[in-house]
Amino acid sequence: MQDKEEREILKTLENKVAELSMAMEKVKIAEYVEYLNNTWRMLYTNFIAGIARGLGMAVGFTILGALLIYLLRQIVLLNLPLIGDFIAEIVQLVNESLSK
Repeated sequence: MQDKEEREILKTLENKVAELSMAMEKVKIAEYVEYLNNTWRMLYTNFIAGIARGLGMAVGFTILGALLIYLLRQIVLLNLPLIGDFIAEIVQLVNESLSK
């Protein structure tokens, strides 16, 4: 009786270990550990990722800045008394700065 229970427990444990092994293989832990141990590959990957992030930020800020200037010009065209004069000065300073 006890042998049968032990065999069932061992069989269940064996199945769980097999499931865990398959799950670890799917996650690719071995490849990740190999990646962490390869310093040059990790530096190269992080360098390329940093360049991509920097380029993305530069493009994003350029687009946002152009959009902001466009909106400010549109507000100036509305001829709002106080805000329009202030924004006109800002746009004029930006245009002078860009033309230099």
